[in-house]
Amino acid sequence: MTAGAEGGSFKPLSESDIRSIHEMSVRLLEEVGVKIPNEQALQIFEDSGAKVDRETGIVKISRTMFEEMVEKAPARVVLCGREEKNDLILEGARTYLGTGGTVLNCLDLETGERRPTTLQDVRDFARLMDALENISFFVINVYPNELPAEQVDVNRFFAALSNTSKHVMGGIYTMDGLKNVVKMGEELAGGPQQLRERPFISMITCVMSPLLLDQSYTDFLIEVARQGIPLVTPAEPLAGATSPVTLAATVATNNIETLTGVILAQLVNPGTPTLYGSVATSMDMRSGSYLAGSIESGLINAGLAQMAQFYRIPFYATAGMSDSKLPDCQAGYEKASTAMVAALAGANYIHDAAGLLEFCTTASYEQMVIDNEILGICLRAVKGIEVNEATLAEEVIRKVGPGGNFVAEDHTIQHFRTEFFYPKVSDRQSRKLWERSGAMDTRERAVKMAKELLQNHTPEPLPADAREKLLGQFPDIKA
Repeated sequence: MTAGAEGGSFKPLSESDIRSIHEMSVRLLEEVGVKIPNEQALQIFEDSGAKVDRETGIVKISRTMFEEMVEKAPARVVLCGREEKNDLILEGARTYLGTGGTVLNCLDLETGERRPTTLQDVRDFARLMDALENISFFVINVYPNELPAEQVDVNRFFAALSNTSKHVMGGIYTMDGLKNVVKMGEELAGGPQQLRERPFISMITCVMSPLLLDQSYTDFLIEVARQGIPLVTPAEPLAGATSPVTLAATVATNNIETLTGVILAQLVNPGTPTLYGSVATSMDMRSGSYLAGSIESGLINAGLAQMAQFYRIPFYATAGMSDSKLPDCQAGYEKASTAMVAALAGANYIHDAAGLLEFCTTASYEQMVIDNEILGICLRAVKGIEVNEATLAEEVIRKVGPGGNFVAEDHTIQHFRTEFFYPKVSDRQSRKLWERSGAMDTRERAVKMAKELLQNHTPEPLPADAREKLLGQFPDIKA
């Protein structure tokens, strides 16, 4: 299993802040409610004792129901890889970072030009991600524009699972697609029970802002919960637009929205592995546009990490994005700052953190390579400073004494690999050596590395017999 790094050292909210947000959330769910224009969900809530107004579609949830259903959500969720070494244990403040998005465009690795994404990009991004050690999971990050909608779900998941043995999560677009993806997972796992015991797929069922569960996504949420497949119910409040402009109110709004999804999942199937979720960010008040790389987004998600820890539900967070159009300096500082604060806050499953640019609308192969390095730096920061007898090295200091050096000491040899982060994209050569090796900038080095990894990396293949069965069972798969 992948151990993950233990975060939680950054706490933008005090204990009294957390309690205030919780109490306001309970009051608003009891007194204002959430709109759910979905007959199936209204019936589930009504049968469970919630106040349901059929005319308006407003559901009001009592404190008792809130507390009982939140308590039923598991505090520990294991999202498995096809290989056990890639299993993720989501609990407490343990932190992992990975991809996300489902974007429609990417930067072509050969030309550098923006173009529509294809099914081949799903395969290639999955394979590249599989080779990058600091990216722990694959939220399917691009959309195959050439396929009709009814073929998208099964092809995206098949392409992803065929090219990585890390955990695969994705949004879904049709109910038939959802059910077919579950059948596919069952076939690969060796049966329905085996998939539930080791879920290497999970699904995203979004909640809308402000205070709204969408008709289609709510149907998906209910079906995924019934199937017992892990799911996340992320909300996407936009501070200044679909939530109040203040960060505290945006945290509270997101809290209400995602917990409504969590509660519904637990009403449908108590114990369903459900992640508390956020895709929250802020609006540019000068232009009215969505922002992906604002530091406020990082702070909101850090605060929500504390709320999720308060409820003891694993947290699917958003960080590591950028509004830049290219892998440049802006992309670097926006990605590093938001990913760092979310990771230090102990967000468990930080998606969108690798490969995305341009307000989360464009994916980039070379940016994914650069982001792998940024995420490694973030994880090293989360690890912090380990203090014990071995790391304090008192005896070594006594031995070397004043005026000596520690380069050749056994203690140095034993610890230098684990104490320091060693970058692969960054250049740490002298200027003379840098010029001699081509004087490449960061993007050029990352392009070169991405091409080499795509050419040389071979992910763990699907079992041959299961693959053939799937191709026979699902004729829409483009192998």
